Amino acid sequence: MMANQTSALTTVVSYPERGEGGNNRYRGNCSPKLVQDLIAHFGIQDICDYMCGSNTTGDAARAMGISSHTYDLHSGFDLLHCDIPERPQFIFWHPPYWDIIKYSDVMYRASEVQQRYGYDPRRYDLSRIPTWEAFVQAMNYCMMKQFCALEKGGRMAVLVGDIKKKGRLLSMIFELTKPGTLENVIIKAQHNCVSDRRSYSGRFIPIVHEYVLLLRKDEPLIYPLLMTYQLKGDVRDMPGATWRDILADAMESFRCPVSLEQIYGAVGNYKRAQHQQHWKDKVRQTLQYHPSIFYSPGRGVWALKKYA
Repeated sequence: MMANQTSALTTVVSYPERGEGGNNRYRGNCSPKLVQDLIAHFGIQDICDYMCGSNTTGDAARAMGISSHTYDLHSGFDLLHCDIPERPQFIFWHPPYWDIIKYSDVMYRASEVQQRYGYDPRRYDLSRIPTWEAFVQAMNYCMMKQFCALEKGGRMAVLVGDIKKKGRLLSMIFELTKPGTLENVIIKAQHNCVSDRRSYSGRFIPIVHEYVLLLRKDEPLIYPLLMTYQLKGDVRDMPGATWRDILADAMESFRCPVSLEQIYGAVGNYKRAQHQQHWKDKVRQTLQYHPSIFYSPGRGVWALKKYA
């Protein structure tokens, strides 16, 4: 099988049979068929992987008859601190999904790495970072470091997933910095996961897919960046919020019937009130205009109808 083989890539891919390459006992590694499809689709002649795990990328490249450069923390390369030795044409990157699977001292012995390479891999292992926020920061540093190393016209294929913890969805695809031109997002079905053998109760929706982001470096030095950052917004200052929305949210924070003066106090110091001369009249009008949402249990007192 050679690199000019016809590609099977579409925007949804599924590999029920994993294929040969890498080590299927090395948890979290992907099907070599994905890497082979990427090689075939883009006509890649040389591929790099700086977190290669069990070296699925190297095995896929060998099967396709192309060269590869693969590295990992367990074999003396720390992406956080080591310089990238190549000027890559194509990078495949499959970072750990935070701490879902720990690698150093689980998938391989940290003591052996320290004896051979002189460092403790647990210190630099992304899967051992204690908080999601610190993990995202490290992930994005590694993302930008690799993208900057690409030659003009080079590409990155980044395989990431979603994590569910304590009712919170932690989505790598949304948190990941996306430099350059975003060419495609591929949905990859997951198969043969440990979670497949679990039974879930309640409203939990099992995660059965991953994402492959395809990014291209069109220009050196200057390129676009798509970044996610979190802000705390207040509905009382949101341009799209109506008076009904503002009052309903304010009264949900009280939960019990409150006086008009309390309502005025909750909304009077925000943009919507400050930009409207007769805002108190508007508050009273809104309360009366939406009887399906607000009700008055007594003179000058209002509450949400759902708490009636």
